[in-house]
Amino acid sequence: MADNCLFCSIVKGEIPCARIYEDDHVLAFEDIHPMAPVHVVVVPKRHISTFMDVSDDTMAYLMSMMTAAQKIAKLKAIDEKGFRTVINCKEEGGQVIFHLHMHLLGGCKLRDDLGQ
Repeated sequence: MADNCLFCSIVKGEIPCARIYEDDHVLAFEDIHPMAPVHVVVVPKRHISTFMDVSDDTMAYLMSMMTAAQKIAKLKAIDEKGFRTVINCKEEGGQVIFHLHMHLLGGCKLRDDLGQ
């Protein structure tokens, strides 16, 4: 865990969240500023700063994030109509919190633009 990391504090239970899913490697919770009817954030329980910091010894966390996304999509009933997964990486990629995380968005027809 990293000091002063928002997601590490959530994983440790120091900051409350609306938990959706949890296993040994990941925690998933409702985004506090949803951009779609379904907007869940999936974070590894181990602090990994960015997607570029995933290595052979932390690849299991990334795989667990993907498995969690599938389970959450079924739980939220968006698995049949479709959804989007997003991992922002570093400043120009739109990453705001430097703890690897994935957004799972669905529940409506999502726009195709990049919001520029």
